[in-house]
Amino acid sequence: MDTTTVAVLAGFAGLLTGVLAVIAVRYSERQQTQLPQTAPVTTLPPGVGDVLAVLRSSAIVVDSADAVTKMSPAAVAYGLVRDGELVHAELRHLARQVRRDGVIRESQLELSRGPLGQGRSIMQARVAPLGSSHVLLLVEDHTQARRVEEVRRDFVANVSHELKTPVGGIGLLAEAILDAKDDPEAVERFAGRMQVESHRLAQLVKEIVDLSRLQVADTLHEPRLVDVTAAVHEAIDYSRVGADAKQIEIAEACAPDLKVFGDEDLLVTAVRNLIGNAVAYSDNGSRVAVGGRLNGDMVEVTVTDQGQGIPQAEQARIFERFYRVDGARSRATGGTGLGLAIVKHICANHGGDVTVWSEEGRGSTFTIRLPAAADRSGGHLAPESSTSVPSQGDPRA
Repeated sequence: MDTTTVAVLAGFAGLLTGVLAVIAVRYSERQQTQLPQTAPVTTLPPGVGDVLAVLRSSAIVVDSADAVTKMSPAAVAYGLVRDGELVHAELRHLARQVRRDGVIRESQLELSRGPLGQGRSIMQARVAPLGSSHVLLLVEDHTQARRVEEVRRDFVANVSHELKTPVGGIGLLAEAILDAKDDPEAVERFAGRMQVESHRLAQLVKEIVDLSRLQVADTLHEPRLVDVTAAVHEAIDYSRVGADAKQIEIAEACAPDLKVFGDEDLLVTAVRNLIGNAVAYSDNGSRVAVGGRLNGDMVEVTVTDQGQGIPQAEQARIFERFYRVDGARSRATGGTGLGLAIVKHICANHGGDVTVWSEEGRGSTFTIRLPAAADRSGGHLAPESSTSVPSQGDPRA
């Protein structure tokens, strides 16, 4: 190889090296000036929305900015989500904690029912990470469960208290009779008081047993055709002695031949309890009205008094066991706080219900509604025309 060829090859190699160097420098500059690629947006797995739609819990999925991306219908119904955002700060705080450390959290929260009022709901929340940037919240309403637990606890406490009072009274009166055995007048007086306390104890035990029996499912094993009109007459006759003692008039306006299927003794008990309450909480010389009518396919029995009425805030609780609006007056009248609870369960076991209208200073109206008995042709066994007795609104309007 001569000198000229070597020089040409060396020059070509140098040129190639220079071109490659320039290309490398340009590529390096471009890499330095080019903006970094944005990380791919994490999306929810397919089918998440379908799963949330069938969950009984309120299900909510929020992104890294706490914006709601998916939710179940229950979440809106319970007021947990509004305008694509979590309504309650407590839920947002839980979601941020889980997003920060990736640890599943559970918590029981007391959340407001809405922007107005003092209503509160007990919610059990379970919060878990969902992917790299989303968080899933499962929220269940435990308000009713908490309420049932409180009622059960109150029932046990009230039974203990109510039984202790007459039992203790009978024991004290027995001691007083022993101490006064040489004083016939004192013995007679204490014995009379003992009879009152023993009657109260027997009535309380009977009502507790009745209520327990009514709360057992399928109490009405063999429903029979019951003449409600006759049951109302029997309940009124039972209550006349107490009404006469207070000079209270019991006025009746009941349509004839009102029929339902059920237990006659239980229906008499329900109406008798309502009339007994009306008499007990009415002033001497006042009036109690008892009515019955057919309203569509329902038989309605109403009991109206002219007493002091029930405060609006108390009306939602008067059908609870042992709940009494005026405990002192209830004890004075011999009330146990179980009468309306028994009425409620009797109506429920007959496929009906009991409602109340009341206004302080204007008295109260309780309405029992039961399905009317139908004959074989599908028609009702009650007459076409019936006495008009108001069941809703002010009965004196």
